[in-house]
Amino acid sequence: MPFSRRVLLKGALAAGVGAITGTGAYGFLYGRHELEVTHTTLAVAGLPPALAGLKIGMLTDTHRSRWVSHEDIARAVTALMAERPDLIVLGGDYVTWGDRTYVGSSAEALAPLSAPNGVFAILGNHDDDRDMPAALAAARVQVLRDSRTHIVVNGQGVDLIGIRFWTRRGADIAALRHGATGMPVLLAHDPRRLSEAASLDIPLVLSGHTHGGQVVLPVVGALAAQKFPVVQGLARRERTTLFVSKGVGTIYVPVRINCPPEAVVLTLTPALPKLS
Repeated sequence: MPFSRRVLLKGALAAGVGAITGTGAYGFLYGRHELEVTHTTLAVAGLPPALAGLKIGMLTDTHRSRWVSHEDIARAVTALMAERPDLIVLGGDYVTWGDRTYVGSSAEALAPLSAPNGVFAILGNHDDDRDMPAALAAARVQVLRDSRTHIVVNGQGVDLIGIRFWTRRGADIAALRHGATGMPVLLAHDPRRLSEAASLDIPLVLSGHTHGGQVVLPVVGALAAQKFPVVQGLARRERTTLFVSKGVGTIYVPVRINCPPEAVVLTLTPALPKLS
């Protein structure tokens, strides 16, 4: 019996729904748990020779919640510690929607983190301004809330500038940068702060927030990509290098498709001067 156009359309629709459902199920059951360790070399303009080869470990967007377990975060912590980074930064959003139920357990999962030059954190848009910083401080993590700290690595000064998600004005970031004597590094949850950093000649920005898109579709790509300078990985503007991590947890839906969670190891190298 010949197939009618209606039958063919119904079959195509059913196949499409089945593929989407199957992909979503995989993203829920497996994709959101398939942690990767991402190794990236960052070319930094004006990098002092003493900082060449510096390894920065990074975790962000852990989003401890009903859907992101202690084990999910602990797996990322263990993977990062195995890389023996010289310095560790945490990029914010440790819980979801400021849920205080998970504040303590989120910090507890991150507590094993340690590095020779310290562990530093900023806050994301899902973090409250009191309980989460206190829990991280109790886990021996230094939280930078619109503040700057100076560390010395291999005899070279580094100024870590950490801003809240809601700190967006260039003048406010400039005030934090003012007086820095070492190489400035901006820790900004939102990668859109690249423009402010470039205007202030800050050579390196480390961010999260995007989850790498979390759901990355064939052809279409990451649906969240349009409003960010880059949704994952590297971007450059003038003399400023930005790295955006895909993070560990999930938001809105507990699914990752073509966008696995990650622990990040960044190795700094001097940027080659541009040929005139």
